[in-house]
Amino acid sequence: MEVFIIPLGGTRYALYSEAAPSVEEVADAPATGLLGRLRYGFGVMLRAAEAQDEGEAQADPGWWGRQKQRLRRWVAQRVAEQRLLWRLRREAIVTVAHPEDLGFDQVRALVDRELRRDCDRHRTGLMIFGVAFVLSGLVAVVPGPNMLAYYFAFRAVGHYLSMRGALHGLRGVEWRGRTCPELRGLREATGLGPDDREARVRDVAYQLHLPHLPRFFTRAVTRPA
Repeated sequence: MEVFIIPLGGTRYALYSEAAPSVEEVADAPATGLLGRLRYGFGVMLRAAEAQDEGEAQADPGWWGRQKQRLRRWVAQRVAEQRLLWRLRREAIVTVAHPEDLGFDQVRALVDRELRRDCDRHRTGLMIFGVAFVLSGLVAVVPGPNMLAYYFAFRAVGHYLSMRGALHGLRGVEWRGRTCPELRGLREATGLGPDDREARVRDVAYQLHLPHLPRFFTRAVTRPA
């Protein structure tokens, strides 16, 4: 597995990887118990989000259908960045590609800082959305798929897997570094106007074979620190 240190301007950085989809988290049929229902709802939402991201999902008629499509688009936009931590749970050795002006000691400190922050954030998210999923059963009487429950299931299971990945990254992964000259273009891009920045990021994404990087970079660079 390879993880990239993405410069976002100043002292801000983000971890990024485009991991291949994994079906291991998806349950094929509804299961009993809270964890089983969470995993099933997670699988349903994940399938729908992947179809949406690949342009396979058909537009649903009516207001409720449009809301479901919007929800799936929202989920699809976050699958790539969450999968970094999901996949990290099963890795023993990870290569971290970093800008040339960062030494490996700095890189390790950045990785640990980001993983600790991720662990705390996802632990909180798990508690919030786990409770929300249970409460969403109150609207189960509405005909058709309970999209609200699927949404809360996706968030709860996603936070759980991310928390476990962050913990494993801190405790069970051997990190190895390599310099990545192409990342210099991202550092330069942070000081450009929107159009020039987009062009520069797309060029770097092409060089690194990371097709989803421009979308991730745009969200990350505009996100409050």
